[in-house]
Amino acid sequence: MTEQSEHPDYDGPSKSQLKRDSHALQEMGKQLVEMPEGKLQKFDLPENLRDAIYEARRLKSREAKRRHLQYIGKLMRISDTDIIQQTLDMMDHQSQTYRQHFKQLEDWRDRIIHDGNGGIEAFIEAYPAGDRQQLRNLQRQANREIELKKAPAASRKIFSYIRGLAE
Repeated sequence: MTEQSEHPDYDGPSKSQLKRDSHALQEMGKQLVEMPEGKLQKFDLPENLRDAIYEARRLKSREAKRRHLQYIGKLMRISDTDIIQQTLDMMDHQSQTYRQHFKQLEDWRDRIIHDGNGGIEAFIEAYPAGDRQQLRNLQRQANREIELKKAPAASRKIFSYIRGLAE
């Protein structure tokens, strides 16, 4: 056995792995730069990163933009990118995170409609910014629509209301 195999000390990721990670962060930064303003507002970004993104949007030169994206990648290496990635996943309709979040909202809606006050109270406990009275009114309307076999307009309103609170 060689000296190195006896002491399998891990000296960090390889240079190639660091480069792949760097490119992935640059790509994430590029997504943020190209993202519509309304969606970008949903991200809780550090001020220096937010400023760099707006600066990149302003640049016209292809080479200047490329260099600035590298700078954004550098800023992202020192930022908490887990939250950024999670928010991106929640916006991507194909991601597992988005589907889980959507399913959780559907479960809340069904619980509010079928459990009545118990479901509403549980929801308010989880999301204190919720309006108890509005949920009760929508819950009554949804049950009336179910009884009369009407289109589930109130159910959709409940869903969009809780979705707004959850995001």
